[in-house]
Amino acid sequence: IVRAKMTFLPKWLTFLKGKEVVIANAIIAILTIGGQQLFSFFTFSCPCHVGQNLIYGLAFLGAPALILLVVGYALNNQTWRLVTGRRSPFQEQTTPNQLLQCKLICFVLSSITGRALVAPVTWLAVTLINGSYYVCAVSEYVPVHYYGANLNVTTSEHRRILAAFPCSQLVPPELTQAREEVILLLRYQSQVAGWLLIAVVVITVFLSYCLASCFSPLSFLHFRYWSSYVHNEQELFDEATDQHSRLYAMQHVRKFFGFAPGSENVKEIRIPSLKEWKAISGLAFLKRVDEEHYDYSLLHDWALKESVNGKYLKIDEDP
Repeated sequence: IVRAKMTFLPKWLTFLKGKEVVIANAIIAILTIGGQQLFSFFTFSCPCHVGQNLIYGLAFLGAPALILLVVGYALNNQTWRLVTGRRSPFQEQTTPNQLLQCKLICFVLSSITGRALVAPVTWLAVTLINGSYYVCAVSEYVPVHYYGANLNVTTSEHRRILAAFPCSQLVPPELTQAREEVILLLRYQSQVAGWLLIAVVVITVFLSYCLASCFSPLSFLHFRYWSSYVHNEQELFDEATDQHSRLYAMQHVRKFFGFAPGSENVKEIRIPSLKEWKAISGLAFLKRVDEEHYDYSLLHDWALKESVNGKYLKIDEDP
């Protein structure tokens, strides 16, 4: 049994490998659904007032979706890869193939947008299926005959009565039945819209993947290899970046303090001067020092410019 479980687990790991995007999207959707339920339970309370219901309902329906869309763009590394340094004064002016460049940018934007839309579309679909926001927003616009056209009231009074329908305690007893019919009608419309949104999104995503696969220059297995290569390359690059920057920074720290962190049998330490402390303190932007290199920090700038001198203190001496 143990051996069977051990062979079953690698199969699942193999199946999930390369599907990180799908898994991430599923997690985002689940978290959005949970957040929407909590958000509705603790914060949503329809004002049941003419003119305010629509604004309130649409604000709770659209504003969180817009915020989630912006957050989706901001949390995607491809967004910053696309925009970082585009308008830098140090950016060299090159003349690449403009058509190819535009196609690449459109492809990356489409990928980023697809990932960013997961949370807002989930929010809209769940809120529409729930129906509470939609009922609050459009209750006052339901045709008057749904609650009894024979009532001798003005049009403004009609709207006031309809606007109060989401709040059962504000509805007169004689209109209770009419209120239930209106609420059922609006929930039906909202849920149909929610399911239609889900169907349109699912079909659109499926067709997009089909078209992308049809026009792909790679075969199925070659595409899987390319995806695996890009994933592994990024992991190795991140590891090398961390180690390289750590070793590079260690040289500058050693020059300033006279020893490197983690060193054993340190014989002496360097005592920086007041001028040197001021030189590495404060705020600084990325600084270009020549055609190919930058200074990344004030300590980096000091280490490249200043010679190693100053006061040293042996650690076995009494300061």
